Amino acid sequence: MNLTTSLDKIKGVGEITGRQFAQAGLHTVGDLIEFLPRTYEDYSNIFKIIDIRPGKMTIRAKCEKISTRPVRRGLRITTATLADSTGKIQAVWFNQPYRETQLKSGDEFFFSGEFEFNYNRYQLTNPSAELVKDMPIQTDRILPVYRSIKGLKTQLVRKIMNELRPLISMLPETLPASIIEDENLMSYKEAILTLHFPDEINKVEKARERLGFEELFQLLLASQFNRQDNARLSGWRIPFDQPVVANFVQKLPFTLTNSQRVAAWDIIQDFEKSIPMNRLLQGDVGSGKTVVAGLAACQAAHSGLQTAIMAPTEILAGQHAETLVKLLAPMGISVGLLTGSVKGKPRNLLLNQIESGMVDVVVGTHALIQDAVKFARLGFVVIDEQHRFGVNQRQELLKKSAHMPHLLAMTATPIPRSLALTVYGELDISVLNELPAGRKPILTKIWSPNSRDELYKIIDKQIESGRQAYVICRLIDDNPDNEAKSVKAEYVRLQNSIFKHRRIGLLHGKMKSDDKDMVMHQFASGQLDILVSTTVVEVGVDVPNATVIIIENSDHFGLAQLHQLRGRVGRSSYQSYCYLINSTSASPSKRLKEIEKSNDGFYLAEVDLKLRGPGEIYGRAQHGALNLQIASLADTKMIVRAKRQAEKFASSSHDMLKYNQLAARVNYYQRLTTLN
Repeated sequence: MNLTTSLDKIKGVGEITGRQFAQAGLHTVGDLIEFLPRTYEDYSNIFKIIDIRPGKMTIRAKCEKISTRPVRRGLRITTATLADSTGKIQAVWFNQPYRETQLKSGDEFFFSGEFEFNYNRYQLTNPSAELVKDMPIQTDRILPVYRSIKGLKTQLVRKIMNELRPLISMLPETLPASIIEDENLMSYKEAILTLHFPDEINKVEKARERLGFEELFQLLLASQFNRQDNARLSGWRIPFDQPVVANFVQKLPFTLTNSQRVAAWDIIQDFEKSIPMNRLLQGDVGSGKTVVAGLAACQAAHSGLQTAIMAPTEILAGQHAETLVKLLAPMGISVGLLTGSVKGKPRNLLLNQIESGMVDVVVGTHALIQDAVKFARLGFVVIDEQHRFGVNQRQELLKKSAHMPHLLAMTATPIPRSLALTVYGELDISVLNELPAGRKPILTKIWSPNSRDELYKIIDKQIESGRQAYVICRLIDDNPDNEAKSVKAEYVRLQNSIFKHRRIGLLHGKMKSDDKDMVMHQFASGQLDILVSTTVVEVGVDVPNATVIIIENSDHFGLAQLHQLRGRVGRSSYQSYCYLINSTSASPSKRLKEIEKSNDGFYLAEVDLKLRGPGEIYGRAQHGALNLQIASLADTKMIVRAKRQAEKFASSSHDMLKYNQLAARVNYYQRLTTLN
């Protein structure tokens, strides 16, 4: 048996069991060994019911009676009376109706959960339940609990894992001995054994430290190797043309912020090198990233090179093109817009102009990476909201140049320092952390759903004074299992009641592109007073006259997304407002209180990383692909340790061929995170 052995070759894995593992994405022995427990149940300290007290408790009891009832849409509560020889206790489970079937047998179970005061009584909340007769005969009784993927049961994983124990105890080391010694880490096999078969709960943390360090080390080593690869590339050298840049800045109808100047200078210096630029420009909503990109495109054009700017949506691409025409036309620089909506003769004409070099700056969507698009001399590539694009899409655009172009990735989602060190470790980073002059901070307020009428009067006054408003809903259609407001129902309700005297538009992702563009154009040109929309307006929509945004069911959004949505207003000198309406009148969460008190996207990104993890910031798909089971991208101290060792390893003469597992993971991360 080895790590590549198929699970169906293991004793106890029949056809049905093998299918269950396969559905959960577990096919080989190696897959199962790396399928780590999400938590542990400690059955080594059992309380009698008479001795129970508030906190995490484990009891041995039988279920006397149990029932399940629906409370509201999408929520069912199961309540039970548990009894031992000393007394009785109530237990409650939320949306776990299967407990009724499980506990009706009359058998004894170990119940482990939080004993707390809820609904005017003390009760065990969402306790786990393990059959006493199934409990392994061991002194410590600390049991791993595995994620229930596709219905995979923890008991099954434990049973098969036990068959693999001899193999785990022989696993080879995956890190150099010098790193293990320097960082005082457990060996790989000891860490894996400890996590699957813990005998002391305090050893689990030491095992998690070892594997968490290794995950971060792999990710950071990939960044180091990507940096080394970038340094070997040769690209276009664009000399600094001071009069051109000075003329561009002079013609601007506003003054650049200090951070815009610093970012622009970073790019200009990168342009002068023969190594292609690999830079991330991160700026809070409304901080002026497009202007910085425009200045760089101006410099490239005066060196005879073309710029391609790729945006994730037609709306955003159109707005970038409009802004850049205003900035670059006075400098004699031509701008073209290429999206899926450009068809027929206009498309063919534009493609010819791009290929002949008549167009200096091409703004577009995914349409830019189609085979028909050929550039004369592509020297500078800008990818806006780069996390919306896959690695292959970014590389397809870069391949359209004879030399590796300079690359500027832009994001309006502020990235915490720890995430910048890991996921974006190969990049140089510029930050725009100031708002343009004249902008006022957006006033944010959490609003009770019971006081909507009062809020609508405030909105109506804003519209009366000539301003516009957004109303954001999570869902497109009504869902009977979800209490969240749907955009279609809210549009009809507002149109037929409180705002029937106002002009209201509807926008959501399932609409045709032409219809979406028409609605956005109507709103941007002031033909609509209110836009009822889903989160399709989250990024890049710029309507300076809009001063109010209502976000319904705001308790279901992450901080990063709430902050992005809030950035749709506050884009002019008018005072702007953001109202966060909860799903219920319950006390608002810590997350909402944080966004109510702060307009600083970088601060909120750090908070969001701690509260919800990197999926909100890095993008759910990409974060899932990282496959970090243990490491936290919010753990700055661990990242600093891993980064130090990765830098040391990358600059040494270590032979990667000695460490097959490490080499495979690093190679995977290199392909996953690289921008070019």
